[in-house]
Amino acid sequence: MLSKRLFDTDDEFDAISASVSTLSFDSTPVKADDLMSVMTPNIKRSLFPDDDDDSGLGMDDHINFTPSLTKSAKRQRKEDDNSRCSKRPKVCTDIKAVVTKLEENDDFIADGCRLYTLPTVTGKNSDLKSITSQTLADVVNGDYDDVISDFKIIDCRYPYEFEGGHIRGAENMYLHETILTLLRQPTKDKQIVIFHCEFSSERGPKMLRFLRSKDRELNKENYPSLNFPEMYILDGGYKAFFNGQPDLCDPVSYRPMLHSDHSEDLRHFRVKSKSWTAGEKRRFARKAMRF
Repeated sequence: MLSKRLFDTDDEFDAISASVSTLSFDSTPVKADDLMSVMTPNIKRSLFPDDDDDSGLGMDDHINFTPSLTKSAKRQRKEDDNSRCSKRPKVCTDIKAVVTKLEENDDFIADGCRLYTLPTVTGKNSDLKSITSQTLADVVNGDYDDVISDFKIIDCRYPYEFEGGHIRGAENMYLHETILTLLRQPTKDKQIVIFHCEFSSERGPKMLRFLRSKDRELNKENYPSLNFPEMYILDGGYKAFFNGQPDLCDPVSYRPMLHSDHSEDLRHFRVKSKSWTAGEKRRFARKAMRF
């Protein structure tokens, strides 16, 4: 089910409403008698209330003559109905409050439950929260263990770059399909995710936005909940981190994407990345043609 829900959008993350996909224009009209014959008793009662159902129109005399319900049972049912009704506007109010909070103050994480944990700086991507190499070094060294439960460092460079030197504890994820595996993993409260590539100007930011989009899609029924509401981009990428914190790199080296010894590797991984993206676009196009 997860893969089906995750792989129905393209890289631009345009989403066609799930409600539209349930429309059918070639179905045969159903007669009222046929419809009644396949309805369960519960559905019939909800759509066509019997005389002993409370219509909600204040017909107290009608309710008093219901022989099948005791006064305590009727009171309990009314309290349950009022409870259900009172919850609906409360949910809507909470969502509106969260949206307003996020619009007015971008210091809240993406689900609006609390403020960002790490200090941020103005980076190249104004829509993302950026942290410095020193802040990430402090995270790796455990200086934030009292306020975060866990952290992930996602290195979006190609494998030959990663093997030539990476931040201690980082995971190499350069394909969209690999990034999606994060959404299948158990999550923890106060867990943070930090993305980067060589300079954190293209591959890292794109992967962060992709994960956020799919996370929103996965949790659309529980907005604004997210698996990963607190994510950052490493300002300056691996190059900046290596220059400032080489002792936290393994091995202690830096292999650029355009390294002369890896031109074939570069072409291979670029093609591999684009082939997955092209497949996603074809699937989206086929889906769009059905409407």
